[in-house]
Amino acid sequence: MAAAFEISCSASYDRPTRSPLVDRDERDRVRDMARARGPRQLAFVDRMLVDPDGLRVWLRRLLEDCHQVFFADTWQRVRVQLAADARHKGELLQRKGLAEALTATSAALSLEQGADGRTRVLVDKLAAGRTTAHGSGLTLIPTTFGWPHLLLVHAPGWPPVIQYPVAGPELAPPAALQLVQQRLEALAHPMRMRICRTLARGPHTTGELAEAYAITPPEVSRHIAVLKKAGLLHTRRRGRYVLHQLELATVARLGSDFLEGVLR
Repeated sequence: MAAAFEISCSASYDRPTRSPLVDRDERDRVRDMARARGPRQLAFVDRMLVDPDGLRVWLRRLLEDCHQVFFADTWQRVRVQLAADARHKGELLQRKGLAEALTATSAALSLEQGADGRTRVLVDKLAAGRTTAHGSGLTLIPTTFGWPHLLLVHAPGWPPVIQYPVAGPELAPPAALQLVQQRLEALAHPMRMRICRTLARGPHTTGELAEAYAITPPEVSRHIAVLKKAGLLHTRRRGRYVLHQLELATVARLGSDFLEGVLR
């Protein structure tokens, strides 16, 4: 369950926080985040907090029970493509080295030699963080459903994992030039780009964005207003909370390079 909290409840990738399983303040914070998203989300988080081991067993059993009903046919359809891609990356690694294999996996991955002589894998995302793969290696997982996301998961003591897309759907046709210009101007501010990166992962409140980027709620509201005017966000009310989220279909119209950069 620590991994679930890491992905869904961490305020910032570059400021590690204590687990809600052991820290009272973090427990209150993640419950407040879940409450903003609805009663079902809050009930699930409470279940994680009260009985993480039991929930892990339940979730594994649920996935196993659903395999034949939901996953088996889909897995049979995509497994050949995934296996072929994994085999291709393995051959690149053996014949041309790690740098070539990473480049073929994603343009966001590269290799560099540090001043200390160690080889580092760089992941180009709008977030900061570092981990080590010494002794445990780096796991790359292909997916046909994650496009265009490049997902990196790491935590102390865990081997880092990168999930990368192997295919993507066709993008929608571009919008009118005047509208494109308005949207690009809205995104010219670096803080609005960072906010878009966060809202691409899921809905957030103004307070959560202010906490994540260490700015005031009024500043966040001004940036949100500009993005909404350009049609890049949609909002919905959940009780006393207002949740903002990126309009992915609209962002896709700005081009695949921009979309992939925001959604990494």
